[in-house]
Amino acid sequence: MNLNELAGQLEFFRDIGVDSLTVGAARQHPQAPGAPMQGTDMTLESIRAEIGDCQRCKLAPARTNIVFGSGNSKAELVFVGEAPGFDEDRQGVPFVGRAGQLLTKIIEAEASLNLRREDVYICNVLKCRPPDNRNPEPDEVAACNPFLKKQLATIKPKIVCCLGTFAAQTVLQTAAPISKLRGKFFDMDGMRVIATFHPAYLLRSPDKKREVWEDMKQIRAELFRLRS
Repeated sequence: MNLNELAGQLEFFRDIGVDSLTVGAARQHPQAPGAPMQGTDMTLESIRAEIGDCQRCKLAPARTNIVFGSGNSKAELVFVGEAPGFDEDRQGVPFVGRAGQLLTKIIEAEASLNLRREDVYICNVLKCRPPDNRNPEPDEVAACNPFLKKQLATIKPKIVCCLGTFAAQTVLQTAAPISKLRGKFFDMDGMRVIATFHPAYLLRSPDKKREVWEDMKQIRAELFRLRS
């Protein structure tokens, strides 16, 4: 981590009111989350090939790039957002704008997890950007959700962290608002699922960073429990 990255991490801690840190042990590579599901030979590459030049919903004509996902294909921890934004659509990579930079800080701020952004996997419910970053619509979610399910079944993470209302509602198959879902673990298809606020929301409401920090501490504790 260079000085600029370190300064950004310290700024994040200051914003959430943390005034002391514990120095963790030397960083180790995350453990593999286990063997793929029996009876399937899916890989992330084959899922991306199945998507192809997708025309399954009305978002296709206006997109620049399909934003499939990025990170460790054997990640213990997967973050799921709702949809690509302007920067993601241009680059074809999830969470690379301001919200993505904040997400990176959140991932790397919990030193005892020994995680870097490249150790986790990051994706969205939708693979194409909605016009003007509007909310995903039901037909769009219906078109993309099967591929999200395949991504999660292939990676088989220990924990899935849903970022924001639409990701949480889609993964957990509920209409409950994020305020009712965040900070709790749910069991879903052999994974532990937790929801927290979307980083874009934190940019508008920085006072909520403290609650996300508490959710990350829950993720840390649950990962340690599942590894033991």
